[in-house]
Amino acid sequence: MAWVSTAFATTLFPLIAALLYAFGALVLKRSSDLGVGLWRTTFVANLIVAVLFSFLWLLGGPPLEIVDLWKPGVIAMCLFVGQISQFLALEKGDVSVAVPVFGLKVILVAFFTPLLIGEAVGAKLWIAAFLSVLGITFLNRKDAAQPPRNLLITFVAGGVGAVAFAVFDVLVQKWGPYFGIGRLLPCIFWINALLSFGLIFRFSAPLSAIRPQAWPWLAGGAALLGTQSIIFVSTVAVFGKATSANIVYSSRGLLSVALVWMIGHWFMNAEQHLGPKVMRWRLAGALLMMSAIVLVVV
Repeated sequence: MAWVSTAFATTLFPLIAALLYAFGALVLKRSSDLGVGLWRTTFVANLIVAVLFSFLWLLGGPPLEIVDLWKPGVIAMCLFVGQISQFLALEKGDVSVAVPVFGLKVILVAFFTPLLIGEAVGAKLWIAAFLSVLGITFLNRKDAAQPPRNLLITFVAGGVGAVAFAVFDVLVQKWGPYFGIGRLLPCIFWINALLSFGLIFRFSAPLSAIRPQAWPWLAGGAALLGTQSIIFVSTVAVFGKATSANIVYSSRGLLSVALVWMIGHWFMNAEQHLGPKVMRWRLAGALLMMSAIVLVVV
């Protein structure tokens, strides 16, 4: 990818990934409405994503030494722990609390980058990271009449997930140049797929019980998430700059709101009918997100 500059790549590719993520989330939300459930969705999505990442093996790379396999293993464990923590927070708590906690990942990436890689993060990126988290918080505000559920477990699980995902991104940046994306990334997602078989005991019903009309939504959403993962993770592995890439990538929250507003009715999604107070919070969040991205780009 020598034809593209690092600054351009770490802006454009995470933005494309964020848009695909927003579409994928909307599609998977429809499969969830058809009764698939979080754990079956995670299992199927992880298998499909692993298949998609397998195509990167064709890019080649240095031969893998058995002594080095612990490195993709550690990254895969971070990914798996992050997924489990994220879905536990979503299952036990409220989305309006859990998602902003996940958003702390942007700040944690900035924190771990100098510790694990030795690459300094400038003041402008720190400001952008804080604006991004605040924007995510506003985008997920709801005009709820009842207090949030299970705040402690939501904060703990969401926080663990944010740390795990942040370490995942920083380690991909650290070890990506050593292995090459054609070797490191397939190994990570193959290991994650194997770990996912441990989720079967959490299924509310076997995969065979999934309604036929839900499978296209489930498979399509998983494919979109896999494609955006390849774009984003490959960008971090090749170009580095995990902090700035994550700030731009966090625009997926803004893009998700925009897509729900414009085409949510195509997916039987009723969120576009939320009240004016919620929409004002989301507008404020959108402005903060755009400010964070401008700081990264300029």
